[in-house]
Amino acid sequence: TLQWETLGRQFVEYEQVAPFLIPEEQQRRLLDFLPLFLKAWEQSAGVIVFPNIQLLASEVSKLLTKEIKRNLNGKPAEEARLALEQLLQQKGEAENGCLLLKSVYLLSQTDLRTMRNIIGSGLPAALMQCLYLFFTFPLKKTSDDGETSEDDTQTQEMLVKIMLNMYREEQGVQELLAADKLQSLIIATASLWDQCSHSWKLPTGRVLRTISKAQTKNSIVYLQAVDCIKIAIQNLFKLADTIPACDVCEAASIVLCFVKDSYPISSALLTEFENNDGYQLLLKILLGCEGLQQNEGDPYLDEILDMLTCLTTCGKTELKVSGNIVHPQLPHFNFEQTRSSGMTVKNLQAFQVLQSIFQKSNDQHLCGRILAAIDTIWAWDTVNFFLLEWTLQPISQFTDIIHFKPHPVQVQFFRLVESIVLDLSYVPHEILKKVQYLIKENIVPFCTLTALRCLLSMTKKDLLFSDIFRDSGLLGLLLALLRKQAKILRKSAGTPLSGLEEGTEKELNAVMLKMVAALTMGSVRNTVVLKDYGMVPYIKIFLDDECYRSATLSILEQLSVINYEEYMSIIIGALCSSTQGELHLKVDLLKSLLRILESPKSHSAFRTCSGFNGLLSLLSDMEGALQDPPSGLWTAVGQNCILELVFYTLQGITAALHLDPVNSNFFQRNGLFEKMAEDLGSLGCFWTQGEWQIPLNLEKTRTFEEFLDAAFCSSEPFPVWLKNCVWILNFLDHMVKGTLHLESYFKERKPEMGEASRDDQEGPQAQEEHPSYVSFSCRWEMGDCAIVHPGAVCVMVRLLPKLYKEGHSQLSQEIQCAVVDHIQSLVKSEKSRQVMCGSGLLSTIITSCQDAFRNESHPLHLPLTRVFEKLASQAVEPDVLR
Repeated sequence: TLQWETLGRQFVEYEQVAPFLIPEEQQRRLLDFLPLFLKAWEQSAGVIVFPNIQLLASEVSKLLTKEIKRNLNGKPAEEARLALEQLLQQKGEAENGCLLLKSVYLLSQTDLRTMRNIIGSGLPAALMQCLYLFFTFPLKKTSDDGETSEDDTQTQEMLVKIMLNMYREEQGVQELLAADKLQSLIIATASLWDQCSHSWKLPTGRVLRTISKAQTKNSIVYLQAVDCIKIAIQNLFKLADTIPACDVCEAASIVLCFVKDSYPISSALLTEFENNDGYQLLLKILLGCEGLQQNEGDPYLDEILDMLTCLTTCGKTELKVSGNIVHPQLPHFNFEQTRSSGMTVKNLQAFQVLQSIFQKSNDQHLCGRILAAIDTIWAWDTVNFFLLEWTLQPISQFTDIIHFKPHPVQVQFFRLVESIVLDLSYVPHEILKKVQYLIKENIVPFCTLTALRCLLSMTKKDLLFSDIFRDSGLLGLLLALLRKQAKILRKSAGTPLSGLEEGTEKELNAVMLKMVAALTMGSVRNTVVLKDYGMVPYIKIFLDDECYRSATLSILEQLSVINYEEYMSIIIGALCSSTQGELHLKVDLLKSLLRILESPKSHSAFRTCSGFNGLLSLLSDMEGALQDPPSGLWTAVGQNCILELVFYTLQGITAALHLDPVNSNFFQRNGLFEKMAEDLGSLGCFWTQGEWQIPLNLEKTRTFEEFLDAAFCSSEPFPVWLKNCVWILNFLDHMVKGTLHLESYFKERKPEMGEASRDDQEGPQAQEEHPSYVSFSCRWEMGDCAIVHPGAVCVMVRLLPKLYKEGHSQLSQEIQCAVVDHIQSLVKSEKSRQVMCGSGLLSTIITSCQDAFRNESHPLHLPLTRVFEKLASQAVEPDVLR
């Protein structure tokens, strides 16, 4: 502060004596003062506390202006350029110019009043002359080491910063016009870009863009009076024939800035631009950018495209178009509500340049930028889509040529088409007809695939598209194509086909199936069309391939709406005909079956199509599958995948029995619970090899719930066979309660193109830390749960003697006791006892455990006796009990 106060007094003294000094002495004193000023600024971390700062700025700026003019006066351009370089350089004996420049640079960053004093000194015009000379006359190498004075970047940065600060003010632009150098510099950029000083290209562009943004009515009149834009366009036409496209972009973007930025004030420069073939120039330049490497010239190319996009909204009058809305349309579409006060297209000439570039170029970057520009225009105001499509039809015309474009452009284009429906809620019928024709012709399979995905996305938005695409013939076209592909698959008999097994063709088949699935979803009429086309036998063929299966099952599930028997016949038939190793196919079929069995109307069809026997045959086919260690075919299959199949099989049976007395009676009457127990017992994790060892006295006993915790949720080592047994007993426990079909123990998997087979993945124990276990263990806390399917209790009892493994006698008997205790808890309620006694299954239970009943020393004797004591009061089979 003391230093600034001292400087303030010294400057006051200078002010008092300055009027009486000769100019040379006045200049010397000011130059002597400036080093002190700069030192104070450096020592105060850039904070200036100086009361007469505006006067100082004025004096220093005037002196710098005077020095610049003195060095320019009467010299040829190149000599003047060299003199300026010497004046402003930081090296050498004479540093007055550098001292003045640095002082003005610091003062120009203080406040607006100080800046206005600097502008009033005549410096804007002087520095514009400097910039013109630096830009247009590059210095030749002058030293032995090959360096040039242009390399003094610090001087350049200070000069440019001063100019940017001055020219962003309206007053600065006004002062600039007096020098008559602005139009010279603009024209120079348009004509000498290839000959100018390379190091001054970027700074010149920055300065001119700053001036462009600060244009005034006077500056526009000035530029128009000297035909600045006209001459610049003429020069750019010549330049475009001689230098690389990226360089022309850089020069043209500067000229276009003045056209765009001036429009809010006056349309004069835009009119001059249009009248002198400005749009043709841009088209020529932009098309010349085809094939540029990524990022080569991109900033200026993108800048031109952005400005051109903005020019589409520059016009005096609103476009008037009569809406011709083709119906049907989505229910919530209302054209009148699309009108808003946003930025609407008024300049079709500018848009036609964008449209022509897309039509004439196949360059990925250019075409992608055009599509992005169209998306931007639509985002400004939704009415712009209609204004353009009802006048120039860009999207409609692009559809005719999109298959010629690079793949990423095709993807981007169809996303744009998709947004018409998803974002504008409008159905563009004419465009959709052309897209459908593109699919029919299938000139480029990738394009066909991308187009079909676009239509698929639309179809999922609203059921209306199910009618639109049926009436347009798309559904019939897809069915014909799928019939053809199904025949090829059938003839190949599993032999890989290069065109189908890999690549776009296979993806196309998958998307066609998804599209048919979407068109039949919720549309009985479309499902009838599919059936009337005789497509059901052909659709079945796609079940074998995992990437087709999800959509195929969806189609067949829609078929069930009109004919449950046909659906059941197909699914049960496919389950029974599948091979032992096709576990993933069986699981997918069972999941589909479960979705249909949610409807009680399907249960009868399931029974009459031998559904129960079909599902039990799946268990029979897995004999020995859960052996530890696995053998034969099962060594290549994860045991958890087998458990998954067991789970979904039991789920399907439970779902078919749920609240269906006819099916329940059929299942029990035909001894299918006994068959289930036999099949489960042969899976390989249950004991099937002769007599038990002599029963032991148990040292400890655990509940069934504790076994589950120990098996799945603790670090205690547990045998694999026992884990598998506990899983199956849990499935049966939920079957007893009639809730198994509501459970979800396994992660849903949606196989897509290129994914690994399900058989390569682990099952429930490897997928997570048994998230499902928490859900079912919590349900036991509810207690007093009624028995819904007593036959499942029978199955659990029949498996009791098989809960054994050599070398694990203690553990075997402990789990047996735990299961019996759990069964005892199941018959705790009177309602459960009534269900059990009324089922006629007690004799089966006694037969299953006769060894335990006869031998009082058997660990199961007492708990089983307690079970029957509870049942005695409700018994309807007294002879059996005796």
